[in-house]
Amino acid sequence: MLAVEDSLLQQARGTAVNLPRGHEIASPGVYIAHMQGALHEQGVVGFKVYTVAPQGYKFLVYLIIMDTGQLLAIIEANRLGQLRTGAATGVSVKHMARAGSRVAGVLGSGFQAGTQLEAVWRVADVDSAVVYSRNSPNRIAFAKRMSNQLGISVPAVDSAREVVDAADVLITITASGSPVFDGKWLRPGMHVAAVGGANEYVTELDDDAILRPEALVVDSLAQARKECGELLMPASRGLVLWEQVREL
Repeated sequence: MLAVEDSLLQQARGTAVNLPRGHEIASPGVYIAHMQGALHEQGVVGFKVYTVAPQGYKFLVYLIIMDTGQLLAIIEANRLGQLRTGAATGVSVKHMARAGSRVAGVLGSGFQAGTQLEAVWRVADVDSAVVYSRNSPNRIAFAKRMSNQLGISVPAVDSAREVVDAADVLITITASGSPVFDGKWLRPGMHVAAVGGANEYVTELDDDAILRPEALVVDSLAQARKECGELLMPASRGLVLWEQVREL
């Protein structure tokens, strides 16, 4: 998490570069995605490529020494992606969530959900969590696994409303193409990390969930303007101005 936090600070200082993701379609349901970045203070550049196919995802990261062009590492990055995505949420909670936040709520129980909850647990005074996803066996297994891993109570519940009502910090980490909760349920002081959407045509949040927060924050504004459906769709209707959106 400290590495992700430091890279965000370097972006703010202008000594790091994070280029938006690009996609090339190979065939229906199959594509390759790529992204690039540079950490000038560490003297390292790198790029990540991953393929998406019906059989699943495959991720690779290449790291290169900036001064010499020497290949430093090739990393099989399925797990690395889980850690980085969770860490970004953790950084947002560390710096933005209300002091005294005790309950984490998770909507989603898939591949990325575990590191999301773990990251929040590491930076906040979270002593319990609650989870809901549409797949009942998945959410029950997730609740048991995370309770054992973190040593806190993590009940699985039967609705998104129960999660939102209980949560101080709310994480959405789904592949849903439609809002996963009603924004009118949010209470003042909640911190919402909407992580699952990476597509301009899908959104986990409805208009109320976008319009009510005091601050809208993304880890990369250039990336958000390219593929963040949560913001692109409201912005296209004049509900949100990109000038309102800040970078983490």
